[in-house]
Amino acid sequence: MITIGIVDDKMVNRKTVGKNLSSSKDIEIVLEASNGEEFLERMSLLSADSQPNLVLMDIDMPVMNGIEAIAIGTIKFPNAKFLVLTVFDDDEKIFEAIQAGASGYLLKDDSALELTEAITQILEYNAAPMSPAIARKTLAWLKQLPKPASSAQTESKEILSEREIEILKLMVEGLDYKKIAEKLFISPLTVRTHTSKIYEKLHVNSKAQAIQMAYKYKWV
Repeated sequence: MITIGIVDDKMVNRKTVGKNLSSSKDIEIVLEASNGEEFLERMSLLSADSQPNLVLMDIDMPVMNGIEAIAIGTIKFPNAKFLVLTVFDDDEKIFEAIQAGASGYLLKDDSALELTEAITQILEYNAAPMSPAIARKTLAWLKQLPKPASSAQTESKEILSEREIEILKLMVEGLDYKKIAEKLFISPLTVRTHTSKIYEKLHVNSKAQAIQMAYKYKWV
């Protein structure tokens, strides 16, 4: 039995996807959440055997978006796969989702059959299914990627200041700029400045990538 989680801030979308998958006797929906933070909380409450094999993740959601949830989820729940299911096909979101750890990327207007086949491809063949338009953009992006830097990423923490490490930890907790500022008694502008420096020092360009590095290298 394939167990599935659905994360989308709109209930109608969750129900539609669930209905589309219900025609398959081999698929069972075991988790639903309306944002990334709720997803992480609900996953933590489930035993390893009860957690979904694959999570269908929307991107644009309140509280915590799908890209951040994938970045954290791939580290906290290594047995779960993540398939992006969204309306967004712009380059930045595609690339951030892939870098965060998504195993595939489909658009919501893809058919129920295409969704079911994508789930099977990921779980049975460890494939990376994508909508055709997404695949073309991804291929073009991969061709343009620079060669990786020779310096070890594990050394990156050493160049972060104590305050930057503190802010990075709060980012991992899912706090936004305003909440981090309130907790540390500094201004949101100061938080943004520190965050920009963190990105620069870690050679990343998004919160999701910074969070993933923090988990991967056990900085938090």
